[in-house]
Amino acid sequence: MTTDLNTLLTALYVKIDDWLGRPRRTGRPPKLSDAELLTLAVAQMLLGVRSEARWLRFVPGHLPGAFPYLPGQSGYNKRLRAAVPLLKRAIRAVAADTDLWSDTTWVVDSTPVECGRSRPTVKRSDLAGWAGYGYCASHSRFFWGLRLHLVCTPSGLPVTWALATPKLDERQVLAAVLDHDPGLVADRPGLLIVADKGYVSAELDRWLAERGVRLLRPSYRNRTPRHDEHLLKPVRQLIESVNDTLKGQLDLELHGGRSIEGVTARVAQRILAMTAAIWHNRATGQPVTRSLIAYDH
Repeated sequence: MTTDLNTLLTALYVKIDDWLGRPRRTGRPPKLSDAELLTLAVAQMLLGVRSEARWLRFVPGHLPGAFPYLPGQSGYNKRLRAAVPLLKRAIRAVAADTDLWSDTTWVVDSTPVECGRSRPTVKRSDLAGWAGYGYCASHSRFFWGLRLHLVCTPSGLPVTWALATPKLDERQVLAAVLDHDPGLVADRPGLLIVADKGYVSAELDRWLAERGVRLLRPSYRNRTPRHDEHLLKPVRQLIESVNDTLKGQLDLELHGGRSIEGVTARVAQRILAMTAAIWHNRATGQPVTRSLIAYDH
């Protein structure tokens, strides 16, 4: 196997098609199957085409014969928004098909997903009531939108994720995400989660300890440093590089979503694209597990 886009898309289509099996719906099957839809969505993100209308014009000339049928822009958009649960399950299915899935060390952090800048946009947006104002410390600026809470392995493989209003505390979101899917923790005895100072909480430490999870994060300046804090810095840099992949190469901040379903679908597209690249790189023995360079042209 090689690391080019066509090989990745073929392998991904076969993987998803086998995973989905025979469709359960009754009636006439869609001209674009669910496996083709997800493969098409991943290809769009890897090639960096943000506009759906431009993407559907781009495919016939650059991926000839790969997709026998292409819907119109409106139909493609509706299918993607309706496929949010499928996108989430596909991320899990592809990630679980790697040897990295069973890693007993996780890294967690949140990053802004800006959804609007002007005041009129904020007032008119369909995201009002879900999105909100937050502060991005790394860029020293306020933003209006959501925060992506991502839990991944040190290699960058997404384990679980959530979109939430910036007003929610990171510690509450982490507890809610793990409580929503308790099997993730139960299947990994001795799990270690590495986080930053935003996750400092005696209550969270107790909650995780009850589930056999240890949380490693820096101490505040007025507290005595823990003996294992010297291990934090290199691991903490990993989650920053994962966020940089999502924002720098997969254009997370330029998602263009204007509704709850639209934003969620576009974020899920990008996470699935990164997961698919890691899955394929791992299967082909590439030295850099999270590299997207072979697939962006």
